[in-house]
Amino acid sequence: MEALIIEATDDTPKVVLDPSNNNFEFSGKSLPEDVTTFYGPIMEWLDGYTSSPNDKTIVKFNLVYFNTASSKLILDILFKLEEIFDKGNDISIEWHYQEEDEDMEEAGEEYADLVEMPLELKSYE
Repeated sequence: MEALIIEATDDTPKVVLDPSNNNFEFSGKSLPEDVTTFYGPIMEWLDGYTSSPNDKTIVKFNLVYFNTASSKLILDILFKLEEIFDKGNDISIEWHYQEEDEDMEEAGEEYADLVEMPLELKSYE
């Protein structure tokens, strides 16, 4: 499957969905003007990946900020990844946040409560 790589801008995160290198990452800020336009291709890519995922998939979220509209799309992404997990595939989520960033830590905790797959919170300095 072809990789999907979107470089970060001031308003959008870097997105790497690269199954051949087993690299799945969302990093930076997410406050696109039109979340549907930005996240639409990502959701389409994930639809395709769901049909033939890697043996093990680790998805890393390393977001420093996201707006309310993005939070819904992030949840949609997690639900799409949960579909892969529900089919018996090995998938885990890593939610990275700066040690002192309570908002991002709480967001990770809330997402962990909403999905039924491994979601590990990891703080860094």
